[in-house]
Amino acid sequence: MKLVNVPEGKSVRVVSIGGGFGVRNRLAAIGVYPGAVVKVVKSPPGPIIIEVAGSRMAIGKGMAAKIEVEEA
Repeated sequence: MKLVNVPEGKSVRVVSIGGGFGVRNRLAAIGVYPGAVVKVVKSPPGPIIIEVAGSRMAIGKGMAAKIEVEEA
């Protein structure tokens, strides 16, 4: 399942990240990498707000659609 499809309040584990080097690098810099646990605080419409390691950040729907996740 893609991160963009995860309902609010649910925690998931990142399986893989599609896209180019820039996307993977930016996500890794904010703590989103394969194996990381991510909680969805707010889902679409608008940007998706996620919580990773106690920090909240917003990512766009396009970027969230490139993140493959599984149930944590």
